[in-house]
Amino acid sequence: MSLSIFGFQALWSPYFLGVIIILTGLYFFVTVARRDRFKVSEPLQRSEAIYFILAMTLIYVIKGSPIDLMAHIMFTYHMVQMAFLLLLVPMLLIKGIPWWVWKAVLEIPVVRSIFKVFGQPVIALFVFALMFSVYHLPVLFDTIKLNETYHGIFTFILFMSAFFMNWPLIHDVEGQPKMKNLYKIGYIIANAVLITPACALIIFNPEPLYATYTDGETWLKAMELCVPISTLAGLSLSGPELFNNMTPIADQQMGGVLMKILQEIIFIVVLVRVFVRWWREEKKNEADITEKALREFQAAKKQSEQY
Repeated sequence: MSLSIFGFQALWSPYFLGVIIILTGLYFFVTVARRDRFKVSEPLQRSEAIYFILAMTLIYVIKGSPIDLMAHIMFTYHMVQMAFLLLLVPMLLIKGIPWWVWKAVLEIPVVRSIFKVFGQPVIALFVFALMFSVYHLPVLFDTIKLNETYHGIFTFILFMSAFFMNWPLIHDVEGQPKMKNLYKIGYIIANAVLITPACALIIFNPEPLYATYTDGETWLKAMELCVPISTLAGLSLSGPELFNNMTPIADQQMGGVLMKILQEIIFIVVLVRVFVRWWREEKKNEADITEKALREFQAAKKQSEQY
């Protein structure tokens, strides 16, 4: 059955697109038109603008396009949505917003207090792993999927935990604590390990876990989060099997596998970038030490020649 039966609003979320456009306009207004208020001479970098636009585009694609609708029909799409929303979007936002904007935000007392706690690498790491694992417990997952308020609140909390998890790896804010490159490598590996049990529970469980993807009545109720109730009332739907050829258990297993694969790909890219930066810094330090030693040797030689 075609997704077009749900209507244009459910497929393309025009109101959400409007919010994305407003946020993007506000971004350029703050970073370009009102940059003087931050008392910095550094202009908005092209790379920063690209990162931010990519983040906004990706947010709309995974939360405002038909992918979001499919994430309510197939668990596979839900996990792909989670992978990009939690592991990639926060990185793009952190890199896309200039450090001097972040610095101004972090000077707000409440924000500074929050970052002092949740910006700590160990705390951020375990909070994200805990929130991700708890979110995918069947009882809690189905409850959240059936209530728009719970869904919005928990998604925001989960996203913020992912933001703080990514913060120590990505940020370049002056005056903020930074992890050493060696620690970043261990941090990335630990992150990959900590969410593995939740993915393993999903992949290797012999039975479907989530009623919102298997029970027709529960699924139809969950669809109200992305499809207008008036539209659903005019449709005769028995369950997600109308739009999906996969069995529930195969769909569930595929979702867990794709989550781990996407996580590994994203983390490997970050790991390579960290390693390359570490290697370059080490080479630069070696060159500086060699140059310093050479200068000292030449100075000592010149002094001895004078005597």
